[in-house]
Amino acid sequence: MEARSAALAPRPAEGPRVAARALDVPPRAQASRYPAEFAARLAGREKRALGDFFGLKNFGVNLTRLPPGAASSIHHRHTRQDEFVYVLQGYPTLCTDAGERLLAPGDCAGFPAEGQAHHLVNRSGAEVLYLEVGDRSPGDEGLYPHDDLRARLGDDGGWRFTHKDGSPY
Repeated sequence: MEARSAALAPRPAEGPRVAARALDVPPRAQASRYPAEFAARLAGREKRALGDFFGLKNFGVNLTRLPPGAASSIHHRHTRQDEFVYVLQGYPTLCTDAGERLLAPGDCAGFPAEGQAHHLVNRSGAEVLYLEVGDRSPGDEGLYPHDDLRARLGDDGGWRFTHKDGSPY
C-alpha cells in the first residue's frame, strides 16, 4: 500500500514522476470540457489523464471508464490529431461513419487525422475501461458532423468550443 500512495505524492525535487498505478491517478476534476448541452451526453464518463500526470507534452494518454449507457465523446474527427484506443475491459460499441462494431478486451482501433468520425458507447450492462492515445498537434480542430459544434485547440493546450459558424456558446 505504501508504494501506491507514494505514486500520488508530489514530484520529488530530483525529477518528474516515472511510474504509477493507472487507477491511482486521480480522475479529471471536470468530467467534460464540452458546452453544457453536449456534456450531458457523456454523463458518467471518467477520464484519468495519465499523460498529463507524467508531464508528457507530445501526446496524451487517458484511462477512460464508461459505465453502462455512457459515451466516450460526441461523434467527431480531428483535422490534425491521430487517435488510438485499446480496450482493457468490457464491450463498447465503436460508432464510425462506416457503421458500428462491438469491441472486446484486447481490441484496438485507430483514427488518422481527417479520417472517419467516431466515438464509443457502452450499451452493455458492465463497465468499460480503455486507453486512448492522441497526439497534441498544434492547430488541431475537432469536427462534429452530427452536431452544431466545432472545437479548436488553443496555444495553451485547451479546447475552445463554438457553433459551426464560429459564434461562441
